[in-house]
Amino acid sequence: MCRPFTKKLKTKLTFLAALILLVPTASAEKFNVEQEIKISSSRQAADLKNKIFSYIDNVIISQGTLKIHAELVQVITQEKNENKIYIAKGSPATFEQTLQDGSPINLQANEIRYEPGMNTVVISGNALLRQEGSEVSGSKITYNFETEYVNAESLENAKVETVLQPKAKAELTKKSKDKPE
Repeated sequence: MCRPFTKKLKTKLTFLAALILLVPTASAEKFNVEQEIKISSSRQAADLKNKIFSYIDNVIISQGTLKIHAELVQVITQEKNENKIYIAKGSPATFEQTLQDGSPINLQANEIRYEPGMNTVVISGNALLRQEGSEVSGSKITYNFETEYVNAESLENAKVETVLQPKAKAELTKKSKDKPE
């Protein structure tokens, strides 16, 4: 009496295992601040004594799924712990990253302060965060890419604004952007 049950269970488990192996996984790579950072620009300058490196015109920084585009980036190495701070400026400077669930997050502002050692990026001056069709804007937005925590602030007489898109409209917008023209 146990043999037919055991045989069916074994067959179902084998089928399930094969199905799991055949289905591709859709998870994105987990962001790692220890990945190499690549910087390209039209010009570079360095203040070796103060450990400040400047990248000028058409600057692109990439680290895994993270990308920063700016007109000027200064990389400052802190003396105490050798951590680096990246200060990007532009009209606007942009920051893009693919989150662990595969969804992109886009930030733009006049200034982006990226601190990999602290797992944070702070954008200020016309700061805008976009994710899945929704937006948050303010004077200053802090984003922790490890915890995916966001804090938005505005000047004393201004407000932080949030525009949330319904899921159906966000998916429709994404599909229309993915269509070739």
